[in-house]
Amino acid sequence: MSSVQNLLLESLLGTKHVDNAAIIKIHARTVLVSSPGFNISPSDIRVLVNGFSKNPVQVRRDGLYFREKDYKCVRADERSLYAKKRIMLAVHFDQPGGPENLYLKEVAKPEPGPGEVLLKVAASALNRADVLQRWGQYSPPPGASNILGLEASGHVVTVGPGCQGPWKAGHSAMALLAGGGQAEYVTVPEGHLMPVPKGLTLIQAAAIPEAWLTAFQLLHVIGQVKAGETVLIHAGSSGVGTAAVQLARQAGAIPLVTAGSLDKIKAVEKLGAAAGFNYKEGDFSAATLEFTKGAGANVILDCVGGSYWEKNVACLALDGRWVLYGLLGGAEVHGELLSKLLTKRGSLLTSLLRSRDKKTISGMGKVLGCGACLWSPRHRGPEATWARALPQNYKAELVAAFTQQILPHFAQDEPGSLRPVVDTVFPLKQVAEAHVYMEQNKNLGKIVLEVTPVP
Repeated sequence: MSSVQNLLLESLLGTKHVDNAAIIKIHARTVLVSSPGFNISPSDIRVLVNGFSKNPVQVRRDGLYFREKDYKCVRADERSLYAKKRIMLAVHFDQPGGPENLYLKEVAKPEPGPGEVLLKVAASALNRADVLQRWGQYSPPPGASNILGLEASGHVVTVGPGCQGPWKAGHSAMALLAGGGQAEYVTVPEGHLMPVPKGLTLIQAAAIPEAWLTAFQLLHVIGQVKAGETVLIHAGSSGVGTAAVQLARQAGAIPLVTAGSLDKIKAVEKLGAAAGFNYKEGDFSAATLEFTKGAGANVILDCVGGSYWEKNVACLALDGRWVLYGLLGGAEVHGELLSKLLTKRGSLLTSLLRSRDKKTISGMGKVLGCGACLWSPRHRGPEATWARALPQNYKAELVAAFTQQILPHFAQDEPGSLRPVVDTVFPLKQVAEAHVYMEQNKNLGKIVLEVTPVP
C-alpha cells in the first residue's frame, strides 16, 4: 500500500458517517488512490473536478450526488472525494405512530446473499400490514427487513452466488417479500420472484404478489375450496378481496362479499361476485343465509376477527371452513364460540403468509396439483383430491404453483382473464398520504407506491 493511500485511510478513520474515500488530484496531477473496495470511474472524476471548479462553495457544502452510482459524495474539494457507498432511499419512521411519522431516509443499499437477487424497485403496493407495523402493532419476522413493503415489482440488477434460476440482470420481475419493498432496492430469495405477466405494467405487477398469493393460499391451501361451494369474502373490495373473488370464480365456486358501500359492491360484482352485502346497513349473516337458501357459506375468508365471530358462525355451512387471516375487528371473543362452532361441525383455520419462514415445513392444508413441483393430484377434474401436503420451502413452492397455474390467466382484454385492481398510485415521497388514504378505507383494490418512474 502506498504512503498516499495510508494517509487517505488515516483521514477516512477520522471522518464520521463516511465509508470510503479517494484522492483524485495531487499537485495539479490527476491520480486515483482509493480505499479498498471503493471504485470510482474516470468519468466521475471529471464530474467532480468540473463541478468543483464551477461552484466550489456549494460543492464543499452539499457534495456531489452520483444518483445512479453506488455512492454519494458527502464531502469534496479540488483534490478529494469522501463518500458513503451503496446508499438508497427508503421509507422510514423513527417511532411508532401516525402517518406523519413517515419520511424518506438514506439507508444502506442491500447486497444479495447466496440464493438472492437484487431488485431495483419500480413500484411497491401498500398493505394493511404496513399500517400496523407503522403503529408498532406488527413487527417484521426475525431476519426480515424493517423497511415497509411486502411486495414489489422492478428489474433485476445483480444475482447473488448460488442462484440457479432463470433470472438475469435487466429482467423485469415481481416479488413476494417479508419486508423491504418500499425502497429503491430490495434483495429477494430467487424462489420468491415471478415474471411480470405479458401486457401488464410494473405498476399493475406490484399489486399482485402479496394480495394474490394470500388469496390463493387462503382459498386453495387452507380453505380447500371446491367447485360449486359458496365462499363468503369479507373486505371484498380490498386487494386480497378482489383477488379472492376472481380466484373463487376461476375455481368454479360462488363468491359472496361484504363491503362498506354500494359502489364497492357493484364494482366487485363486475369482477365476478354473485352478490354483495353492505355491512354498514344490514346483517351480512342473514343475507348470506337468504342467498344460500339456509345452507350457509362453505368457506369464509375473514380478516376482521372478533367483532364478526358470531355472525360468521351463524352463516357457516355444516362442515364449513372459517379461515381467519386478520384481526381488524379485534381479537377478543365473548360468548359460546366453541359450542356454536361444534354444532356446525365447523373448522376454524388461521393463516399468515408474511411470517412463514422460507424453510419452514407446514403440515397445514393441501393445494392445487402442479406438475412442476411436489403438489400432484391423484386425479384430474372438478372433484380432484390433492395428494401432497405443502413441501419444505413453503413460500417458494407457493410461488411456483401460482406462477404455473394462475399467472398465465393474467392478460389484457381477454374474456375471463384475471386482473389486479389498482385504485390509486402515489409517488414514494407521498407515502404518508397513501397511508392516510388506506386508513380512510377509500380504496377499491390496491394502493401502489411508484418508487422509480418507468418510461
